[in-house]
Amino acid sequence: MRHTSLPRAPGVGFKPQHYERILAGPQPIEFVEVHAENYMGAGGPPHAILRHLREHFALSIHGVGLSIGSAAALDRDHLARLKTLCARYEPQNFSEHLAWSSHGKTYLNDLLPLPYTQETLDRVVAHIDEVQDTLRREMLLENPSTYLQFAESTIPETEFLAEIARRTGCGLLLDVNNVFVQAVNHGTSPEAYLDAFPLSRVKEIHLGGHDAQEDETGAPLLIDAHGAPVADPVWALYERVIARTGTLPTLIEWDNDVPDWPVLAAQAHAAGAILARYGKREAA
Repeated sequence: MRHTSLPRAPGVGFKPQHYERILAGPQPIEFVEVHAENYMGAGGPPHAILRHLREHFALSIHGVGLSIGSAAALDRDHLARLKTLCARYEPQNFSEHLAWSSHGKTYLNDLLPLPYTQETLDRVVAHIDEVQDTLRREMLLENPSTYLQFAESTIPETEFLAEIARRTGCGLLLDVNNVFVQAVNHGTSPEAYLDAFPLSRVKEIHLGGHDAQEDETGAPLLIDAHGAPVADPVWALYERVIARTGTLPTLIEWDNDVPDWPVLAAQAHAAGAILARYGKREAA
């Protein structure tokens, strides 16, 4: 199984409107990340742009459609297209979500939560084994942002992720904003969650913004919307992680209400400043 690594430096989720600015001169990033499903066509402008970017930056491919947690079998056609994409661009990382997003032939535009039971654990392990065997490369699994908890769950999320990584050999993608979002939503401690997280398996970090709302009782409700700057408490949690792990590849996610490039670049620069305090930005 192939293991490669991104630079221990900032990156951004690539948006086509930023293409010319990214290539215009030196930038505070060393890698870009794209959603796999946007590049599963055979050709056209998206591939021409990505091929050119790949000549200048390391690449992370982030999947949103495998439905790793689904009770059904993985979609073999989708997995075959993903294999073709990874072979075409040889990304340093490929990642997916601890979630499900399909039922039968119906695909939902969301990443839905799972009960943390032994049955679910065995199913997710089997699906990740299939993905890694097909791609012949390591997959990273991302921790979710959740808005409810299942009464039937018997395994803490951090233990669930650690056991998946142990049994499959996969890496983990730590989304720090997701940690903060679900801690606020469930009234738990994000610091305690991170203290229990298997940080030694983390190969990439995501940072993004969230939307603050209230539920019907007036309690705070955070939505992982990826449409705002990284919040101060999330920056603080990120620095707490980097202080323990040392430098790690760190992606700024901004998928909705996408700003002009200087705003996104400033977020990447802020991540780079934290990384610089804890070590050289050398290749992982």
